[in-house]
Amino acid sequence: MSVRVLLVEDHRIVREGLRCLLENQDGFEIVGEAEDGRAAVDLAKQHQPDVILMDIGMPNMNGIEAT
Repeated sequence: MSVRVLLVEDHRIVREGLRCLLENQDGFEIVGEAEDGRAAVDLAKQHQPDVILMDIGMPNMNGIEAT
């Protein structure tokens, strides 16, 4: 059984790096990626991940508000 992860980070390069790190580990499944808090809330409702890796400082809605 995999841990379902939602990645939320406004910098694409960082998000891609996190995805690569997690995809190369057994037991993790990336269920979605968002670049701001609003998209994160929508994706969390849609995919219901086990874990959300959330950036705090983002445009539109920060990670604290989204959480």
